[in-house]
Order: sequence, then C-alpha cells, then structure tokens
Amino acid sequence: MAKSRESYSKKEVRNKKEKKRKDKEKKRIERKDNPGANDFDDMIAYVDEFGNITSTPPDPFRKKQEIDPESIEVSVTRQEFDERDSDRKGTVTFFNEDKGYGFIKDMGNGQSVFMHVNNVLEPVKEGNIVSFKTEKGQKGLMAIYVKIFKEEPVKVVPKTAPKAETDPNAPIETEDKE
Repeated sequence: MAKSRESYSKKEVRNKKEKKRKDKEKKRIERKDNPGANDFDDMIAYVDEFGNITSTPPDPFRKKQEIDPESIEVSVTRQEFDERDSDRKGTVTFFNEDKGYGFIKDMGNGQSVFMHVNNVLEPVKEGNIVSFKTEKGQKGLMAIYVKIFKEEPVKVVPKTAPKAETDPNAPIETEDKE
C-alpha cells in the first residue's frame, strides 16, 4: 500500500483556506439579504459644540451657547514663571566646571534654576551666594547674568561703659545694628 503524499501541515493549510472561503461566502450572502445594514448614514458621526461625538445630527434651530475664545486654556505650564527683571539671589547647589553647567537654589521661592557657564560673569563655585536674572529656557527657568553677590557686612559695635563701673573680668555685651 502506498503512503499518502500529503503531510499533516499541508492538510491544515488546505482546511484553513477552505474554512476562510466558506466564511467569506457566508458573509456575502448575509450582505445580499440585508442591503441597508451597513448604509453610509449609519457610519456618520456628529460632533457637538462641546466636542462630544454623537450619532444624531445637531438641531439647527437650537440656540448655541457662546464661548469666549480667550477663556479656553489649551495647556497649562508646569511652573509659574516669574518674569520680573529684578535681581534674584540664590545659592549655587551644584556646578560642574568640566561640563559647564550647574544649578542655583533661589532664596526667594526655593526653586532650582539652571545655569550655564556662558551666562556666568564671574567664576563661581558650589556654595557661593550669587545674584542673577532669569529667562525662559528650553526646559524651564534659566539663570542669566550670574555673578557673586557681595553684601555689605553688618558691623557689630561693642557697648562700652565707663571704666569705673565695669569689672575688667566681666563679659562685654554687644549689640547688632540694624
């Protein structure tokens, strides 16, 4: 007796093709029996004035609500940018001299501000107190015109008393001028 030339995988492929052909024929007959089932009007979707998708057309006689286009917010920024031109003060928290960038922690609002070596007027190090201005950069606030902040030191004036009333071993009281 001779062995069949058809392998199992060939039979499976032939059976799948036959099943697919029968399903396609069945769908064609159903479409012929129900001609209006997939009509173009069934595929249309309508969008109302609020952006909602509906299957019913809008009523042309209904009064539409007026919306002020200025009140529409397209996006919201992550941070509120302070666009003031006044000088700000901050502490250099990180500075990499090799790569030429760092960060300043603003003393006013505690915000971290990016700084690049091109915007630094004087050499700075980590821990320096600096004054700077800000501008909007690619990814957020960016410090410009960065320079070391030089503040007048507060002078301490010792309080002296007449020598007759004081004990030479007594501590001297100091008072801060404000």
